[in-house]
Amino acid sequence: MEALTWEIFKAQLRSNKELDLQFQYAEDKRADPAYHITEIKQAPITSVDCGGMMNSWTEVIVQVWESGTEHQERSMKASKALSIIDLVEKSLPLHPQAIVKIEYGNADFDTRQMLPKSVVVEGQNLVVDLRPDTVQCKATDRGGNCGPKPKIELKNLTLNAECTPASGCCS
Repeated sequence: MEALTWEIFKAQLRSNKELDLQFQYAEDKRADPAYHITEIKQAPITSVDCGGMMNSWTEVIVQVWESGTEHQERSMKASKALSIIDLVEKSLPLHPQAIVKIEYGNADFDTRQMLPKSVVVEGQNLVVDLRPDTVQCKATDRGGNCGPKPKIELKNLTLNAECTPASGCCS
C-alpha cells in the first residue's frame, strides 16, 4: 500500500469541500459523526535499521476523537477540516511530502495510528478508509541482510619484524 502524502490528502479535501468527511476504521465501521479533529502533529522520524542504515522521514498525524457524549447526524464537512488544518499551519508549517497517519480509537477500538488506504467519494460523503500500518524490515526491502554483518577473520598474518612501535615505521 502506497503511503498518502500530506499534500495529496489536503488536495482531496479541497476537491470535495462540500462533502461530509468520514473515517472508516474497520470493515463497515466509521467514526461517530460527532468526532472532533483535536490535534495535528508533525513527527520527524530518524532511525537506524537492523542493517545499520540510517533512515529519516516525516509523518503528519491527524488525531480524531469521539467524546462519547455528543450526538449529531452528520460528520463535519471537508471544508471544516480544512479550516482546522489552516489554523494549524499558521503556527506549524506541515511538510507536504510527509506520510499521513490518522490516530483514532473509541470505547470498542484501541487507539492506534493508521494509514489512509484510500479517500473516496460515496454519495455525499468523503470516506477516508483507514488500515493498520505494517512492520517492515528496511534492510531486506532494499536487498540487504537483516542483522549485524559477519565478522571477517584474518588468518596467516605475519608481523614484519622491522616494523615495531619503536622503529618509527608506524608513525
